Amino acid sequence: MTNAYFTTIRFNFIWLCAVFAASVSLAFSANAAEAVISLTNQTVTPHVRTLAASCAACHGSNGNAVAGSAVLAGINSSYFTKQMIAFKDGSRPATVMHHHSKGLHEDEINLLALYFSQQKIVPSLSPKPQILKASHD
Repeated sequence: MTNAYFTTIRFNFIWLCAVFAASVSLAFSANAAEAVISLTNQTVTPHVRTLAASCAACHGSNGNAVAGSAVLAGINSSYFTKQMIAFKDGSRPATVMHHHSKGLHEDEINLLALYFSQQKIVPSLSPKPQILKASHD
């Protein structure tokens, strides 16, 4: 395996640790009660935003993946929850999602499910493929 592969893995691990540390510090803060999403006024708390930010590396901002990864924006919340629990318990095979899901409590998975279900799907605009010339005249 290449050095770039290990650098990517190391970066993802450090990013995940930072997100986890921020989540834990918020959960144990005096304002832990604020770490709840309200369906009535659709308030998104910093805790949910922090959790969702770790998803953005692969799934895009607000769950709108550009290419290759699943689009989470507008996803059915019960489907999202079932898939994350399947990653967590190992019943759904994955490359990295089993690591991410094991770091989440069930209530955090539910919060993420609600968050992503409320996001609007934004069609991605992929650049047109370029045709390269063999000569550089």
